[in-house]
Amino acid sequence: MSVAQNLVCIKETLPENVTLVAVSKFHPEQVIREAYDAGQRVFGESRVQELCRKRLQLPGDIHWHFIGSLQTNKVKDIAPFIELIHSVDSLKLLKEIDKQAAKNNRVINVLLEIHVAQEPTKHGLTPEESVVLLKSEEFKSLRHVRMCGIMGMATNTDDETVVRQEFHRLHELFVLLANECFPSEPSFSILSMGMSHDYRLAVEEGSTMVRIGTDIFGEREY
Repeated sequence: MSVAQNLVCIKETLPENVTLVAVSKFHPEQVIREAYDAGQRVFGESRVQELCRKRLQLPGDIHWHFIGSLQTNKVKDIAPFIELIHSVDSLKLLKEIDKQAAKNNRVINVLLEIHVAQEPTKHGLTPEESVVLLKSEEFKSLRHVRMCGIMGMATNTDDETVVRQEFHRLHELFVLLANECFPSEPSFSILSMGMSHDYRLAVEEGSTMVRIGTDIFGEREY
């Protein structure tokens, strides 16, 4: 099927309250344009240089999300335009985002990346660390970042019980943080979990944002 047909099929499976991030990393501009022409506006990239190049070559009303591991020295390159950074995994990175956002006279939306998967190679804070960070005075002093929720990935396994349990843990943490740290802030509303192979389970467990690449664009061109 075409990119446009893939998008239609996926959107038919998503509730209205779930945002689809089309993961366009490693895919060429012309393929992203196909998705854009089919109505998709939210795209996810994981490499700063690639993102900056594509942004200049594609329509200006695209909402770019950064979904990969972000080095502090690269924040300045995306700070002027990025819509949402999914992968914040330290106070150090938060401070740099706040600093660069201030230089650009804007507030940058971010998600905390949470590690619940069994693979040690995946990034993120533990649930306990996230609570400590968000209750810290250092975090509360930041004025140019807006904490919009959390992001996490489940273990890459065919065992649906494991995947569902991990998504359930993320949802429980999301609810806990919303109640304890952001009780009067409706902007804390995003639970970003679920990719091409497991997004249906993620939605069943409360995801409000899914990151789908392969099911839209096919295998990546590395």
